[in-house]
Amino acid sequence: MRGRKPDKFVLKAKDKTSLVELLRDGQTPLKVARRAQILLQRANEEQRVVLLGDKVEQDETTIWRVCERYRQGGLAAALYDAPRPGRPRVFSPRRTPGD
Repeated sequence: MRGRKPDKFVLKAKDKTSLVELLRDGQTPLKVARRAQILLQRANEEQRVVLLGDKVEQDETTIWRVCERYRQGGLAAALYDAPRPGRPRVFSPRRTPGD
């Protein structure tokens, strides 16, 4: 990607509204909130990826990936992880010394 200007990032108006509401909600997981911040800040034309990385405490690669996931799959794809293959983790109750 070096030496090439990145494509202009465009955020849909309804998605912008959804992201603002998501950030104002007190129950949003941190991972989702950071991705929402990335999308909102990246929509600002003057916002450079390097400066945004410092602001949201994420690597530049993460910012590019979130933006690309938004372009290809929409808002839900950018904010949430896809289900992973394999058997889900199972946690058993903690054992006590008497067991």
